[in-house]
Amino acid sequence: QVQLVESGGGLVQPGGSLRLSCAASESISTFDVMSWYRQASGKHRELVARITTGGTHYATSVKGRFTIIRDNAENTLYLQMDSLKPDDTAVYYCQIPRAGLDYWGQGTQVTVSS
Repeated sequence: QVQLVESGGGLVQPGGSLRLSCAASESISTFDVMSWYRQASGKHRELVARITTGGTHYATSVKGRFTIIRDNAENTLYLQMDSLKPDDTAVYYCQIPRAGLDYWGQGTQVTVSS
């Protein structure tokens, strides 16, 4: 069973940057798909970014501002978030599908406010 631990969230002013990390309990080199989701208060969880063997995919709302990065040597998935906006405020989760199951971390809170 894969365990995922997110970190790096916090309070940041609009226009600022944060780098989220998702550390896996085992090698991620065999994972074909890894994703970041977020859930704002009172809203459904939504896909933010995904990295696959074929490339990357971003939600329209974050395209050009966020970058998803995988580091197989560190068994870690990152989300570099730049030019943050108040609408980016949410709990961010990493997710990995494996053997028919979805594995999620506990989430990390990102708050964008002046």
